[in-house]
Amino acid sequence: MDFHDVSLVALRVFREVAERGTLTAAAAALGYTQSAVSRQIAALERAAHAPLLERRRDGVRLTAAGQIVLRRAAAVLEQIDATARELDGLPAEGGAVRLGWFASAGAVLVPRAIAALRRTHPAITVSTREGSTPALVRALRAGSLDLALLASAPPFRPFDAESPPLALRTLTERTLCLAVPASHPLARGDSVDVADLRGQRWIASPSTGEDKRMGVWPGLDERPEIAHTVRDWLAKLNLVAAGCGLTTVPASLVSAVPPGVRILAVRGGPVEQRRVVLARLPHPLPESAAHLADALHAAALDVATPL
Repeated sequence: MDFHDVSLVALRVFREVAERGTLTAAAAALGYTQSAVSRQIAALERAAHAPLLERRRDGVRLTAAGQIVLRRAAAVLEQIDATARELDGLPAEGGAVRLGWFASAGAVLVPRAIAALRRTHPAITVSTREGSTPALVRALRAGSLDLALLASAPPFRPFDAESPPLALRTLTERTLCLAVPASHPLARGDSVDVADLRGQRWIASPSTGEDKRMGVWPGLDERPEIAHTVRDWLAKLNLVAAGCGLTTVPASLVSAVPPGVRILAVRGGPVEQRRVVLARLPHPLPESAAHLADALHAAALDVATPL
């Protein structure tokens, strides 16, 4: 068997596995059985005369041969998808942009950037998805996304170790903030000392294998009491408004804070910086994606106003 016999189905399955990180997740996303996914991967590996995936306890990782096949498969599938869009009367390649974004970016930053882009370039079509940082990085590598908004915290390490390195553009860098109920004793001033956070109840996101727990002030010298576990940032802020606890908040969400919430700076301890980073593969951007990148940059500067 050689690559002349490889099907588009096999290439799509391989891209999905590379993006999802496990055969099980890829099968669920595609509506296939895991054995069907395994058969498609095995067929590709026979055609390549080399293993394409390294099977590990926590999922799969692309081998060097797998990275080559993924890069070529992504290009082939994008051309096929662009042809289908053009035949359907939708914008062809260059007029459609696929954007991924971290959880809180969808509250203000992404809608504001897309609204601005629609005013200046109404012919550009933007599709978006929310995801964890590892999932978004894999989607970039798989060619399923053109751009990804990622959140980064010190020590600001690379998002992955694959080659070539992702092209990264820091849109903003701001200090992490604290959201407290307006009726809370800590809300009397404009800032609090980090020592005052001991013994508080917190509203935090669930901790998974891919995502760190967000919502608790970093570096507390105690095991925090998690009163509520919530993934959605707006739900967190509304629970704060209801007096249910405290949570951390990026500066980009300040304009979305509901009534009943005070946003405070935290004094003492290490300065907790957060970056909003726009990531992409290191090749020239289509004009439509470049316009969206510029709109995201402008929106990030607009919404990330320091306290």
